[in-house]
Formats: sequence, structure tokens, C-alpha cells
Amino acid sequence: MALARDLSAMKRFLLAGLLAAGVLSGPALAADAPSSILNVSYDISRELYADVNAAFAKKQEAAGEKPVEVKQSHGGSSRQARAILEGLEADVVTFNQVTDVDVLAKNELVAKDWQQKFPNSAAPYYSFPSFLVRAGNPKGIKDWGDLARDDVAVIFPNPKTSGNARYTYLGAKAWAEKEYKGDAAKVTDYLTRLFGNVPVFDTGGRAATTTFVERETGDVLITFEAETTAIRKQYGTDKFEAVTPSISVLGEFPVAVVDKVVDKRGSRKVATDYLTFLYSPEGQEILAQHGNRVHDAAVIEKHKAEFPPVELVTVEAAFGGWDKVGKTEFQSGGPLDKLLAGR
Repeated sequence: MALARDLSAMKRFLLAGLLAAGVLSGPALAADAPSSILNVSYDISRELYADVNAAFAKKQEAAGEKPVEVKQSHGGSSRQARAILEGLEADVVTFNQVTDVDVLAKNELVAKDWQQKFPNSAAPYYSFPSFLVRAGNPKGIKDWGDLARDDVAVIFPNPKTSGNARYTYLGAKAWAEKEYKGDAAKVTDYLTRLFGNVPVFDTGGRAATTTFVERETGDVLITFEAETTAIRKQYGTDKFEAVTPSISVLGEFPVAVVDKVVDKRGSRKVATDYLTFLYSPEGQEILAQHGNRVHDAAVIEKHKAEFPPVELVTVEAAFGGWDKVGKTEFQSGGPLDKLLAGR
């Protein structure tokens, strides 16, 4: 008995030493490593990540790794970020707006240098606000200017809750700034007329799609180019047409590991592997098949006929960066709030 106690004490001593030295960690010692992780994502990415998750599971199986289920949560990007701040335990985030990851970093849920953790500033793919019209384009919509006409009803979600719609607001303003050569009064008048043409503001991109497609409300849907591709595939290319505007705003889709959660759950490795998979040729191919523009040269070449040229401006070049935009465009009582209040 004394020998057993001595051996047990020695094991505890050695284990404590390994933990102190950082050789082992609490999560690594867990007999039951996480059987699932949670990817908290933006509203219109459901079908995309269903395919990504299936391919990732096959990759794990082929590598002889323990299969891990990737669970999903979808909603307006900004609302999703708030949900995480309020306690939703996301292992990874795949958002459509840099500011929604930044707010997690400011609250010490995500690393301060999260954009250096993965290539392309942690954005494996990108898109931009584009248009979807009904078959035959009955209102002859060609560019942003047409959206402010009296006879056009426009559908896009609420920029207060949707990253998708914030890009729409910035895309419209970028066009107006160029069209009216920076005349502030004309830009504001244009945006006022555009917002006045929106019959209902849904909270997220997928709800706006439902309003346009299934409820048959509106003449044009403004959403990411990837969503216009998905809608036409699902409902028929004979029912809807995609219209690429002359200019739009680059929408980078940032990803990040939620450090506070993965360290608690012991899921850092699989979470990192999951996001890394998005950069692999297989991951990039899936992203492109869902209408997203990617960075892999071979995948770009394969799909180049599917992506028409467009002038893309960045938030940094056109508006001084996301921090400035938050203070000048989206702050309480600012230009966006005035447009919404004036409808």
C-alpha cells in the first residue's frame, strides 16, 4: 500500500512538473477532446459552409484524424459578433466585415494581431455588393444611379444589423462620390432617394433574399455577388439575372480563431485546421463554386469566365478605413441613422 501511495504521489509530481513546464496543457490532457466546434458566420453562408464542412470532414478522415463535427450559427454579421460578446461560444468566426472581428479583438476574445494569423490579412475570399433583377430586367437597371429612380423598389437588409448592407451603403456612396465629383449635397440627395426606395429593411442578407425571391417584393436585390450566383443556381437562371455595377466596394470575408473559447475547450488545433482548409486548393474551389472570388491562381483561372470585371474600391482608399467609417458614417446619430430616420 505504501508503495502504491508513493507511485501515485510520484505520478502527480511528474504531471505537475510537465504542466508547469508547458509540455502538457489542460485541454490536451482531456480524454474526450471536443467532438464538435462552432463556426459563427454571416447570414447568407449556410450552403457554402455546409459544403466546406463536408469536405473538411473527409479530409480529417483521410488523414486518420478523429472526426470533428462543425456546427454552424448564421445571422447578420454584426448581430453575430454581439452574440459572441454576450456569451455564444464560437470556436471560429467567418464574418463578412473586418469590424466585427475587431470588436471581438478589442474585448480580448480574439488575438489583437488576428489579421496576421492567416494569409491575405485573414481573408480567404472576397466579394462585393452586386445586383439581382428579375428575368428580362424589366426596369432596365444597369448601375447604382438607376436604384434612386421613382419607379424602382430596392431590397437590401438593415445596415445597422447586417455587414452585407453596410457594404451596400458604402458601395452606393462610392458610386455617388465618383458620379457627383464629391458634391456632398448631391451625394446625400442620391442616398436619401435610394433609401426611400426600400420598402422593408430585413435584419440580414438571407431574409432580404427571401423578401425579394419568395415574397416577390422589389425590382432589384442588392447583395454580395456570391449570393446572386447562389440564387440563380437555386431558383433558375431563367428567372433572375445578375447585374454587375460599374463600381463597388471590396468586401473581404475575414476569419479568426476565438482564442478565449478554443483555449477553454481544447479545440485550437482543429479550429486552426478548419480555417486553414479554406486556403487549400480544395477549399478555394468550393468557395469559387459558391460565387466567391478567391486568391488561388489556378482556381481563379478555372473560373475566370464566371466573374465579370468590376472596379473595386477599398474601404481604406475610399473612406479612410473601418475605424474612420465607424466614426463618420455609422456612429449613433450619423449619416446612416439620418437616412434611416428620414424614410
